[in-house]
Amino acid sequence: MNPRHAPIAPTDPGMHDYTAPQITALLSELHRRGLPYGLLWGSAAPGERTLDGRILADFGNAPVSTLLNLLHLLRDLEGGERG
Repeated sequence: MNPRHAPIAPTDPGMHDYTAPQITALLSELHRRGLPYGLLWGSAAPGERTLDGRILADFGNAPVSTLLNLLHLLRDLEGGERG
């Protein structure tokens, strides 16, 4: 992992700021970037449940930090820093 992308903890205060539409956009990016690597989450969506006020991404009730960490890994694999 790129040293500029230290893993984001589920308890990071910034995780409270993500909305369902933002998570949907992140999941779309994960689908697009992950497809060449066999990462498929066809049923993933912003979850109905929360953990300490943070929306969970519904692919095993993972926190948004997991989604962001996966995206950072995929971006690093592609060799680019894309937003």
